[in-house]
Amino acid sequence: MTDRSSLGAFLRSRRERVSPGEVGLPEAGRRRTPGLRREELALLADISVDYLVRLEQGRESRPSGSVLAALSDALLLDRDERQHLSSLVVATTQSEMCPTAVTPSPLPDTIVTLLGRLDPTPAVVLEPSTDLVAWNAAYEALSRPTGLLDADPPNLLRYLFLDPRARPLYRDRPAVARELVAGLRAATTQCSSSSELDHLVGELSVHSDDFARLWAEHEVEVRRRGVERLTHPVVGDLDLLADVLVLSDPGDRRIVTYLPASERSNAALDALSTTTTRTGIHTTLLRVVAGTGR
Repeated sequence: MTDRSSLGAFLRSRRERVSPGEVGLPEAGRRRTPGLRREELALLADISVDYLVRLEQGRESRPSGSVLAALSDALLLDRDERQHLSSLVVATTQSEMCPTAVTPSPLPDTIVTLLGRLDPTPAVVLEPSTDLVAWNAAYEALSRPTGLLDADPPNLLRYLFLDPRARPLYRDRPAVARELVAGLRAATTQCSSSSELDHLVGELSVHSDDFARLWAEHEVEVRRRGVERLTHPVVGDLDLLADVLVLSDPGDRRIVTYLPASERSNAALDALSTTTTRTGIHTTLLRVVAGTGR
Protein backbone atom coordinates (compact mmCIF):
# COMPACT_ATOMS: atom_id res chain seq x y z
CA MET A 1 0.00 0.00 0.00
CA THR A 2 2.89 2.38 0.63
CA ASP A 3 5.29 2.61 -2.31
CA ARG A 4 7.21 5.53 -3.81
CA SER A 5 4.14 6.78 -5.66
CA SER A 6 2.15 7.10 -2.40
CA LEU A 7 4.25 9.99 -1.15
CA GLY A 8 3.98 11.87 -4.43
CA ALA A 9 0.24 11.27 -4.72
CA PHE A 10 -0.34 12.60 -1.23
CA LEU A 11 1.74 15.74 -1.85
CA ARG A 12 -0.10 16.42 -5.12
CA SER A 13 -3.50 15.97 -3.47
CA ARG A 14 -2.59 18.41 -0.69
CA ARG A 15 -1.12 20.95 -3.14
CA GLU A 16 -4.31 20.89 -5.22
CA ARG A 17 -6.39 21.47 -2.09
CA VAL A 18 -4.72 24.73 -1.00
CA SER A 19 -5.75 27.97 -2.68
CA PRO A 20 -3.19 30.75 -3.22
CA GLY A 21 -5.22 33.11 -1.06
CA GLU A 22 -4.93 30.77 1.93
CA VAL A 23 -1.15 31.15 1.95
CA GLY A 24 -0.98 34.85 1.10
CA LEU A 25 -0.39 34.59 -2.66
CA PRO A 26 -2.35 36.50 -5.33
CA GLU A 27 -5.05 34.52 -7.12
CA ALA A 28 -4.98 36.50 -10.35
CA GLY A 29 -5.09 34.66 -13.66
CA ARG A 30 -6.76 31.46 -14.82
CA ARG A 31 -5.46 28.15 -13.51
CA ARG A 32 -5.70 24.88 -15.42
CA THR A 33 -5.78 22.90 -12.19
CA PRO A 34 -7.03 23.77 -8.68
CA GLY A 35 -4.75 24.71 -5.84
CA LEU A 36 -1.15 25.86 -5.83
CA ARG A 37 1.19 25.66 -8.78
CA ARG A 38 4.38 23.70 -8.22
CA GLU A 39 6.37 26.89 -8.51
CA GLU A 40 4.34 28.47 -5.73
CA LEU A 41 4.70 25.52 -3.37
CA ALA A 42 8.43 25.29 -4.05
CA LEU A 43 8.77 28.99 -3.23
CA LEU A 44 6.81 28.64 0.01
CA ALA A 45 8.79 25.57 1.11
CA ASP A 46 12.14 27.02 -0.01
CA ILE A 47 12.99 24.06 -2.25
CA SER A 48 13.64 23.87 -5.98
CA VAL A 49 10.83 23.17 -8.43
CA ASP A 50 12.86 20.28 -9.83
CA TYR A 51 13.11 18.69 -6.39
CA LEU A 52 9.36 19.05 -5.85
CA VAL A 53 8.69 17.47 -9.25
CA ARG A 54 10.90 14.52 -8.31
CA LEU A 55 9.01 14.11 -5.02
CA GLU A 56 5.61 14.20 -6.70
CA GLN A 57 6.70 11.76 -9.42
CA GLY A 58 8.15 9.27 -6.94
CA ARG A 59 11.72 9.72 -8.18
CA GLU A 60 12.76 11.14 -4.82
CA SER A 61 11.47 9.63 -1.59
CA ARG A 62 13.96 10.60 1.12
CA PRO A 63 13.19 14.23 1.99
CA SER A 64 14.92 15.53 5.10
CA GLY A 65 13.06 16.43 8.25
CA SER A 66 13.44 20.12 7.50
CA VAL A 67 11.94 19.65 4.02
CA LEU A 68 9.00 17.69 5.46
CA ALA A 69 8.42 20.44 8.02
CA ALA A 70 8.57 23.15 5.35
CA LEU A 71 6.17 21.29 3.06
CA SER A 72 3.81 20.62 5.97
CA ASP A 73 3.73 24.31 6.86
CA ALA A 74 3.29 25.43 3.25
CA LEU A 75 0.47 22.93 2.65
CA LEU A 76 -1.29 23.84 5.92
CA LEU A 77 -1.28 20.20 7.06
CA ASP A 78 -3.02 19.36 10.31
CA ARG A 79 -1.66 16.99 12.97
CA ASP A 80 -2.97 13.80 11.36
CA GLU A 81 -1.72 14.81 7.91
CA ARG A 82 1.75 15.64 9.23
CA GLN A 83 1.94 12.24 10.91
CA HIS A 84 0.74 10.61 7.70
CA LEU A 85 3.41 12.35 5.63
CA SER A 86 6.14 11.24 8.03
CA SER A 87 4.78 7.68 8.07
CA LEU A 88 4.83 7.55 4.27
CA VAL A 89 8.51 8.43 4.22
CA VAL A 90 9.43 5.89 6.89
CA ALA A 91 7.32 3.08 5.41
CA THR A 92 8.67 3.55 1.90
CA THR A 93 12.35 4.25 2.60
CA GLN A 94 13.16 2.90 6.06
CA SER A 95 11.26 -0.37 6.25
CA GLU A 96 13.82 -1.73 8.71
CA MET A 97 12.33 0.71 11.23
CA CYS A 98 8.86 -0.78 10.82
CA PRO A 99 7.74 -3.51 13.21
CA THR A 100 6.30 -6.70 11.79
CA ALA A 101 2.52 -6.61 11.53
CA VAL A 102 1.08 -8.24 14.61
CA THR A 103 -1.35 -11.18 14.61
CA PRO A 104 -4.60 -10.20 16.35
CA SER A 105 -4.68 -11.55 19.88
CA PRO A 106 -7.65 -12.22 22.15
CA LEU A 107 -9.00 -9.20 23.93
CA PRO A 108 -7.70 -8.91 27.49
CA ASP A 109 -10.20 -9.98 30.13
CA THR A 110 -10.11 -6.46 31.52
CA ILE A 111 -11.45 -5.03 28.24
CA VAL A 112 -14.17 -7.67 28.04
CA THR A 113 -15.18 -6.79 31.61
CA LEU A 114 -15.10 -3.08 30.80
CA LEU A 115 -17.47 -3.53 27.86
CA GLY A 116 -19.95 -5.29 30.10
CA ARG A 117 -19.63 -2.61 32.81
CA LEU A 118 -20.30 0.15 30.25
CA ASP A 119 -23.79 -1.23 29.63
CA PRO A 120 -26.32 0.43 29.15
CA THR A 121 -24.00 2.68 27.15
CA PRO A 122 -23.47 1.13 23.68
CA ALA A 123 -19.79 0.26 23.24
CA VAL A 124 -17.82 -1.64 20.59
CA VAL A 125 -14.17 -2.58 19.98
CA LEU A 126 -12.94 -1.92 16.44
CA GLU A 127 -9.88 -3.05 14.50
CA PRO A 128 -8.12 -0.50 12.23
CA SER A 129 -9.92 -2.25 9.36
CA THR A 130 -13.22 -1.36 11.11
CA ASP A 131 -13.91 -5.01 11.85
CA LEU A 132 -16.07 -5.22 14.96
CA VAL A 133 -14.15 -7.28 17.50
CA ALA A 134 -16.53 -7.18 20.46
CA TRP A 135 -19.59 -5.29 21.66
CA ASN A 136 -21.86 -5.14 24.67
CA ALA A 137 -25.58 -5.71 25.08
CA ALA A 138 -26.51 -2.06 24.49
CA TYR A 139 -24.60 -2.01 21.19
CA GLU A 140 -26.30 -5.26 20.20
CA ALA A 141 -29.67 -3.66 20.84
CA LEU A 142 -28.69 -0.58 18.84
CA SER A 143 -27.10 -2.28 15.84
CA ARG A 144 -28.78 -5.65 15.36
CA PRO A 145 -31.93 -4.16 13.73
CA THR A 146 -29.80 -2.23 11.22
CA GLY A 147 -28.22 -5.37 9.71
CA LEU A 148 -24.69 -4.29 10.63
CA LEU A 149 -24.13 -7.38 12.78
CA ASP A 150 -25.30 -9.89 10.17
CA ALA A 151 -21.82 -10.35 8.63
CA ASP A 152 -19.13 -12.50 10.23
CA PRO A 153 -17.18 -10.57 11.23
CA PRO A 154 -19.14 -7.33 10.91
CA ASN A 155 -17.22 -4.50 9.26
CA LEU A 156 -18.28 -0.85 9.25
CA LEU A 157 -16.71 0.02 5.90
CA ARG A 158 -18.19 -2.96 4.07
CA TYR A 159 -21.57 -2.22 5.62
CA LEU A 160 -21.47 1.47 4.71
CA PHE A 161 -20.39 1.05 1.08
CA LEU A 162 -21.79 -2.35 0.09
CA ASP A 163 -24.97 -2.89 2.14
CA PRO A 164 -28.04 -0.97 0.90
CA ARG A 165 -29.43 -0.93 4.44
CA ALA A 166 -26.75 1.58 5.41
CA ARG A 167 -28.02 4.32 3.08
CA PRO A 168 -31.18 5.25 5.02
CA LEU A 169 -29.47 4.69 8.39
CA TYR A 170 -26.95 7.57 8.29
CA ARG A 171 -28.56 10.99 7.95
CA ASP A 172 -25.15 12.49 7.11
CA ARG A 173 -23.82 9.49 5.18
CA PRO A 174 -21.35 11.46 2.99
CA ALA A 175 -19.58 12.83 6.07
CA VAL A 176 -19.49 9.40 7.75
CA ALA A 177 -18.12 7.81 4.59
CA ARG A 178 -15.41 10.44 4.22
CA GLU A 179 -14.41 10.05 7.88
CA LEU A 180 -14.16 6.25 7.73
CA VAL A 181 -12.15 6.31 4.50
CA ALA A 182 -9.81 8.94 5.94
CA GLY A 183 -9.30 6.75 8.99
CA LEU A 184 -8.53 3.73 6.82
CA ARG A 185 -6.02 5.77 4.82
CA ALA A 186 -4.23 6.68 8.06
CA ALA A 187 -4.20 3.02 9.17
CA THR A 188 -2.76 1.68 5.92
CA THR A 189 0.32 3.88 6.12
CA GLN A 190 1.28 2.80 9.60
CA CYS A 191 4.34 0.54 9.70
CA SER A 192 2.39 -2.25 11.36
CA SER A 193 -0.50 -2.28 8.86
CA SER A 194 -1.38 -5.71 7.52
CA SER A 195 -2.22 -7.22 4.15
CA GLU A 196 -5.80 -7.45 5.42
CA LEU A 197 -6.09 -3.68 5.04
CA ASP A 198 -4.70 -3.83 1.51
CA HIS A 199 -7.24 -6.52 0.64
CA LEU A 200 -10.08 -4.41 2.08
CA VAL A 201 -9.04 -1.36 0.05
CA GLY A 202 -8.88 -3.47 -3.12
CA GLU A 203 -12.27 -5.08 -2.49
CA LEU A 204 -14.05 -1.82 -1.79
CA SER A 205 -12.36 -0.04 -4.70
CA VAL A 206 -13.68 -2.69 -7.09
CA HIS A 207 -17.23 -2.89 -5.72
CA SER A 208 -17.95 0.72 -4.71
CA ASP A 209 -17.43 3.75 -6.94
CA ASP A 210 -18.09 5.99 -3.93
CA PHE A 211 -15.25 4.37 -2.00
CA ALA A 212 -12.87 4.54 -4.97
CA ARG A 213 -13.59 8.25 -5.42
CA LEU A 214 -13.00 9.03 -1.74
CA TRP A 215 -9.88 6.88 -1.59
CA ALA A 216 -8.39 8.81 -4.50
CA GLU A 217 -8.73 12.07 -2.55
CA HIS A 218 -6.05 10.98 -0.03
CA GLU A 219 -7.86 12.47 2.95
CA VAL A 220 -6.38 11.50 6.34
CA GLU A 221 -8.09 11.74 9.71
CA VAL A 222 -7.77 9.77 12.92
CA ARG A 223 -11.20 9.67 14.47
CA ARG A 224 -11.41 10.81 18.08
CA ARG A 225 -14.99 11.95 18.72
CA GLY A 226 -18.03 13.16 16.87
CA VAL A 227 -21.81 12.99 16.51
CA GLU A 228 -23.58 10.20 14.63
CA ARG A 229 -27.04 11.12 13.34
CA LEU A 230 -29.05 8.01 12.57
CA THR A 231 -32.52 7.19 11.33
CA HIS A 232 -32.93 3.90 13.15
CA PRO A 233 -35.33 1.32 11.65
CA VAL A 234 -37.02 0.78 15.05
CA VAL A 235 -36.96 4.06 17.00
CA GLY A 236 -36.43 6.70 14.30
CA ASP A 237 -33.99 9.58 14.61
CA LEU A 238 -31.08 9.16 17.03
CA ASP A 239 -28.28 11.62 17.76
CA LEU A 240 -25.33 9.92 19.46
CA LEU A 241 -22.09 11.37 20.82
CA ALA A 242 -19.30 8.99 19.77
CA ASP A 243 -16.05 8.97 21.73
CA VAL A 244 -12.98 6.91 20.84
CA LEU A 245 -10.61 5.36 23.38
CA VAL A 246 -7.34 3.89 22.07
CA LEU A 247 -6.40 0.56 23.66
CA SER A 248 -2.85 -0.06 24.83
CA ASP A 249 -2.30 -3.17 22.74
CA PRO A 250 -0.16 -3.64 19.61
CA GLY A 251 -3.16 -4.04 17.32
CA ASP A 252 -4.25 -0.37 17.40
CA ARG A 253 -7.75 -1.35 18.50
CA ARG A 254 -10.20 1.23 19.77
CA ILE A 255 -13.29 1.29 21.96
CA VAL A 256 -16.07 3.52 20.63
CA THR A 257 -18.79 4.52 23.07
CA TYR A 258 -22.11 6.15 22.18
CA LEU A 259 -23.93 8.55 24.51
CA PRO A 260 -27.30 10.14 23.66
CA ALA A 261 -26.96 13.73 22.52
CA SER A 262 -30.50 14.72 23.55
CA GLU A 263 -33.30 13.69 25.89
CA ARG A 264 -35.22 12.30 22.95
CA SER A 265 -32.25 10.14 21.92
CA ASN A 266 -31.84 8.98 25.50
CA ALA A 267 -35.47 7.87 25.65
CA ALA A 268 -35.16 6.20 22.25
CA LEU A 269 -32.11 4.20 23.37
CA ASP A 270 -33.97 3.06 26.49
CA ALA A 271 -36.98 2.05 24.43
CA LEU A 272 -34.80 0.24 21.91
CA SER A 273 -33.08 -1.80 24.61
CA THR A 274 -36.44 -2.76 26.15
CA THR A 275 -37.94 -3.69 22.78
CA THR A 276 -35.03 -5.81 21.56
CA THR A 277 -34.80 -7.67 24.85
CA ARG A 278 -38.50 -8.50 24.77
CA THR A 279 -38.45 -9.70 21.14
CA GLY A 280 -35.31 -11.77 21.62
CA ILE A 281 -33.06 -9.82 19.26
CA HIS A 282 -30.62 -9.28 22.09
CA THR A 283 -29.54 -12.65 23.43
CA THR A 284 -26.11 -12.19 25.04
CA LEU A 285 -24.39 -9.76 27.34
CA LEU A 286 -21.26 -9.74 25.22
CA ARG A 287 -20.15 -11.37 22.01
CA VAL A 288 -16.50 -11.72 20.93
CA VAL A 289 -16.20 -12.44 17.22
CA ALA A 290 -14.03 -14.99 15.41
CA GLY A 291 -10.31 -14.54 15.79
CA THR A 292 -10.49 -12.99 19.24
CA GLY A 293 -11.55 -15.83 21.46
CA ARG A 294 -15.21 -16.40 20.74
